[in-house]
Amino acid sequence: FLTRNIDSSALHLTKAPPRLLARQTGRRLLRFSVPTTLGMMATAITRDALWGGIGLAVSLVLAIAGTVYLATWLLPKKRAVNSEKALEWLDEWLQEYQPTVGMYFSGGTTSAYQANMWLSTLAELDGKPIIVLRERFMVQKIDATDIPIVCIPKVANLMRLEHSALKVLLHPANSGKTSQILRIPSIKHAFINHGESDKLSSCNPYAKAYDEVWVAGPAARDRYQLADIGVEDKDVVEVGRPQLSPIKAYEGAPKGEYTTVLYAPTWEGWDGNPGNTSVILAGENIVRELLADPKVRLLYKPHPMTGSVDPEAGAANARIKAMVQEAIAQRAAEREGQGAGPEAVAELEARTEELRALTTSSFGKSADELEKMLIQSAPEEGRAAAVAEATAAWEAAYWASFPEWEHRIITSARPAIFACFNQADVLISDVSSVVSDYLSSEKPYAVANTSGMSEDDFRANFPTVRAATILTPEADGVAGLLETVRNPERDTLVQARKELKEHLLGPSDPPSLARFNAAALALHAAAEERQVRMEARLAGVPGQRDEGTEAHEAQEAAEEMELDPSESPEAGESADGSEARATV
Repeated sequence: FLTRNIDSSALHLTKAPPRLLARQTGRRLLRFSVPTTLGMMATAITRDALWGGIGLAVSLVLAIAGTVYLATWLLPKKRAVNSEKALEWLDEWLQEYQPTVGMYFSGGTTSAYQANMWLSTLAELDGKPIIVLRERFMVQKIDATDIPIVCIPKVANLMRLEHSALKVLLHPANSGKTSQILRIPSIKHAFINHGESDKLSSCNPYAKAYDEVWVAGPAARDRYQLADIGVEDKDVVEVGRPQLSPIKAYEGAPKGEYTTVLYAPTWEGWDGNPGNTSVILAGENIVRELLADPKVRLLYKPHPMTGSVDPEAGAANARIKAMVQEAIAQRAAEREGQGAGPEAVAELEARTEELRALTTSSFGKSADELEKMLIQSAPEEGRAAAVAEATAAWEAAYWASFPEWEHRIITSARPAIFACFNQADVLISDVSSVVSDYLSSEKPYAVANTSGMSEDDFRANFPTVRAATILTPEADGVAGLLETVRNPERDTLVQARKELKEHLLGPSDPPSLARFNAAALALHAAAEERQVRMEARLAGVPGQRDEGTEAHEAQEAAEEMELDPSESPEAGESADGSEARATV
């Protein structure tokens, strides 16, 4: 296993040996043979064997010295504890820390954002949070946080969580490895998703494997029932979207000379549906229309997975970026000398360095996973607050580092999408969770219809677009959208956005974080109640066993023996009819 934000000094971790000695065998042999090669070349030229002997001796000295130096990591003071001792330490740490609620995450290299969006919410819950990961590389993909992180790749070791105080796990995404943690009966599991949209992927049948499905508002509850995928309504809990609190509310017409338009299309998805993303069919037309308006500042923020499945999406994304870059150069030429001053640029560099120092760890080139565990030990008190303050200062410096007329292409993790929301006067997107989140501001927004449906059918099939301006693949409607943004008195969708916001995200009172926290506490209480019932049953308390219990135990026994449940033996008997032995 690996850890982060945990004091692991008891594991006797040390700095890693040089990569050349420990993990680069081929390069080591190549480099150590250089003196021999040079000596032999000198011998061939001078006909003097002395040079070859010297070169060989130097190579031998290097090899022997390197081996001796590497062997010092076998000494007790440099040797980490073995696997058995390490797992014992993990059990002891879990017993001491007593985690109550955690987030479980497994995914690919580009999926870390799905977990990162929940970090602030998890940190504010009552109890002691923990993050459980499965992939080693993901330990460094999780953003700066003070929450303890444990990465447990092997299933056998993962099962040790059953004997900890952990009672609730939150799941922001489905993965093949999710089924492994679901096998622990002492933990209750809630699917919280990494965003809600009207796409079918937001109603995955996998969701019925969880104890509860937490959604933002009534729209998602209705969506699950309409999808008819086996998720019962009693297991759906409305908790709102607590991480949306930084999004600022609508303040009317643009304050400055320019109208800031955020175009944030989603990616193409796995199912090949052309309506998933507007990038392929409508993206270039939308951007062309926006760039043609001299009073528009465009923020283009494509989904990070754009082009990962369909090469056409990647090619269209590249062409859109080229269009925006050309427009940036053209405006810069027209307004020569009107850019941000060197002070603003210097301020951004300073804030970037400050934030980097707080949110990243410096590792040497030879650092391995154990050395990174040693460096990323228990965080200093107050680091989370310092990171939040530094992030806000960086965002302010970022937006001030370029003039209000300059278009931007934003593909990095910072500025985050919510920071872009606060800069934008209007959003153009696709049917995605971006729309639902943006609605919390009640600002005007538009959705591109590349599904092939009529506008009426499009609105009927996707509730999130009912308060939106609908754009065609040819970008018809962009001019009218900009007109209503600049003249709010012509905006006929104000009330519709307010109503849709509550339908999608739930009421604002009580606050979403309070509802989310209450749901976590309730699920924790349910897990403890189950534990009490199971302890009573195992203790043989009269009245605790019934026919349903015996049938359930017979089902589990059949599954363990890989038998058909209808052919399983009676409770209390083994497959051959002899008395069964239970291991608890």
